[in-house]
Amino acid sequence: MFRIICLVIGYALGCIQSAYFVGRAVGHIDIREYGSGNAGFTNTTRVLGKKAGIIVFVLDVAKVIIAYIICSAIFDGSGSFMSGTSLLPGLYGGLGAVLGHNFPFYLGFRGGKGIACTLGLMLLANWQTALITYLVGFIVFIAKRYISLASLTMALLYPILMVILKNTFGFGAEEIILMFVLCVLAYIKHRTNIQRLLNGTENKFGSAKK
Repeated sequence: MFRIICLVIGYALGCIQSAYFVGRAVGHIDIREYGSGNAGFTNTTRVLGKKAGIIVFVLDVAKVIIAYIICSAIFDGSGSFMSGTSLLPGLYGGLGAVLGHNFPFYLGFRGGKGIACTLGLMLLANWQTALITYLVGFIVFIAKRYISLASLTMALLYPILMVILKNTFGFGAEEIILMFVLCVLAYIKHRTNIQRLLNGTENKFGSAKK
């Protein structure tokens, strides 16, 4: 039962679609009608500038942090900054937040891709594993200048590291599965990016807007 409650709490918070509201407030636009059409950090940065993009990123990370903390507090959850019995309450809350971010009901289920939320969730679950993941993602970004490639790399690497470090940090099977679910969600939401990466037509960060 706690799984459903955590998913609902997370979804409600995730539905606070930061890019959409920042787009309305800063540019008086629906961000989903510009650039890539994605309501997230990268598209907001390209369309409205770095300041707007940073605001969106911070807000997206914040809502998953709030979801994680609330669910962990209610159901004795654990994590990098909590001493409970299991990561599951927080992870289910985080998963719900990603689902709310990606599929907000009041916007016709057209939201973002959930990467900022997922990165925040990684840190809350285990900061050591998260730092390794961030470092690899940063190296990929510096080398290739593709945010999408760095995002996909981190989404896949984190659950793989959880498997490798299972005994070190005591990750449970269900916790690992949840992070793989988030990885699959990221790849589904990035399917057009993946196609462009394969075709060599993906936009590099900092390139001119098309």
